[in-house]
Formats: sequence, C-alpha cells, structure tokens
Amino acid sequence: MDYHKLLETLLLEKEGMLLTKDIIEAGISKQLLSKYVKKGYIERVAQGVYLSKDAFEDEMYVLQARSKKAIFSHETALYLHDLTDRDPLQYTVTLPSGYNASNFKNDGIYVYFIKNDLLNLGVEYGKTPFGRNIRVYNKERTICDIVRNRNVINSAIINEGIRRYLSKKEKDIPKLLQYAEKFRVEKIIRQYVEVLI
Repeated sequence: MDYHKLLETLLLEKEGMLLTKDIIEAGISKQLLSKYVKKGYIERVAQGVYLSKDAFEDEMYVLQARSKKAIFSHETALYLHDLTDRDPLQYTVTLPSGYNASNFKNDGIYVYFIKNDLLNLGVEYGKTPFGRNIRVYNKERTICDIVRNRNVINSAIINEGIRRYLSKKEKDIPKLLQYAEKFRVEKIIRQYVEVLI
C-alpha cells in the first residue's frame, strides 16, 4: 500500500490538519507518522495534532484537539456568535473543576472552571474562522456566563453582548431564563431583558 499517497488524500480530506486518531484509523502506523514528520511532509503543531506544510494553522481547532473537554466560552463565544466586534485578545475556555489546566494557562488561554453537571449545558458546534468544527457554548449559556463573571469581564463587553443578543431574531428568552436560574443570575438577566426589550 502507498502510505504516502494515503497521507496526502487524508490531508486533502481534512483540509491540511490531522489528529493522531485520524492517521491511525487510516492504517498509518505511529512509526511511519514519525518518519513523515522527520522528512518534513507534515509538522507536529501540538500533541496529537499535525499540519501539512501548506495549510494554515487553526489555533482554535488545535486548542480544542488538545483537550476534548475544553469548550469555548465567555468572550471567545461572544465573538464566535457575532455578539461582539472585538477579536479576543486571548481565547477563553471552560473546563471541568479539578482539570489540570496548566498547559492552557502557560499558552495564554484564560480558563474558567465549572462543576461537571453544568459543563455540557448549552454546548453546540460552531465554526472557527477557518471553518472547522469546534465546541462552543450557545448564545444563551454565553450570556449567563458573562453575567456570572461580570467582576472580571469589561462591562462594555457585557452590555454590547446582551444588547446584540436581544436584538437577534434567533434569541430564545425562555431558554436564557432557564439557564439564568441554574446559574443563579436570573434576577440580573431579567433586569437586562426588561430594560432592553
């Protein structure tokens, strides 16, 4: 079997970025993978993440590939949902309480922690600016998260995010209030809704 051709096909299918599991599932051994990295056919950009020489590195995708538990949240989620015009200066993710996030913090990623029973509430798939699938909190969860953390998030960002959310057709106020109750910010969210609608 021509493994080099198989690798090229796989890189085309995956838009130049591969995970170790993609490579192993295709039948390419880890030894062969190491050989391709040494020869410069592909580059290892993070543990378990490989990039072809002519592909753009998708930082958000790589970040999430490093940890399946990481979910884009807060200011990064606002940006992904077009609820702010500000590009995130640093990515924000939420991880389960007790998770060792030292690698994320060392890479300049802002990390929030939450109990396991609330970690997956409101998770959906979004797209990176390069069009790859990533896990991100939905708009309603994002609004609750920024209000819950209003002591560390710029109030102008919070106000803009809520105003933009409430002006969208796709808003779901009952879901927003349901989430707000779970996160104990219902009173504050109701005040915003009453003033801005």
